[in-house]
Amino acid sequence: MTGQTINLRRARKARSRAEKRARSDAETRAGTAAASEPARLDRARRAQQARQLDGHRLEDSPDDDAS
Repeated sequence: MTGQTINLRRARKARSRAEKRARSDAETRAGTAAASEPARLDRARRAQQARQLDGHRLEDSPDDDAS
């Protein structure tokens, strides 16, 4: 019937630290995702513009150089 003695103050502090760490990790993940969203959109826009520009490009034919 002898249980292990625990220090309640230490247990509360440990639980509090674990909760703070989990909250901080979640905020960091959310902040990182939010910060990378504009960069991802910018890359996608630049890629789309490059595709559109390539689609409108005129190809040089070998007959044009013979004039």
